[in-house]
Amino acid sequence: WDNADFSRGVGTTYYQEFSTLNTAKPPFVRDVEAKVRRYMRSSYSAAWTLKITWEKAPVYSARTDTRKTITYQAVLTTDGFRSYILMLYQDRGMQWDYTRLADTNVLIGYT
Repeated sequence: WDNADFSRGVGTTYYQEFSTLNTAKPPFVRDVEAKVRRYMRSSYSAAWTLKITWEKAPVYSARTDTRKTITYQAVLTTDGFRSYILMLYQDRGMQWDYTRLADTNVLIGYT
């Protein structure tokens, strides 16, 4: 998630925490649980979830072009024993022009 540049006042970062141990689960958390169950093929019941959203984040360095932005999220969730992260990108994936980055060896996701 690096190479975003918020220094020009373009873009915003939000976060929302969901502590769901012994409480009713909002639709967002139920959706996260369903994704974990589907992708990991296991039972899963979230006790805590954190959603971080980078909205209209401009590529580093924004001083050259603040028009190319991307919205993406990281969702961290745990049942207290197992932890997962979902990395979600807007339709069509990362739209930054990687050829204009200082380092063109880029990767979406993790390795």
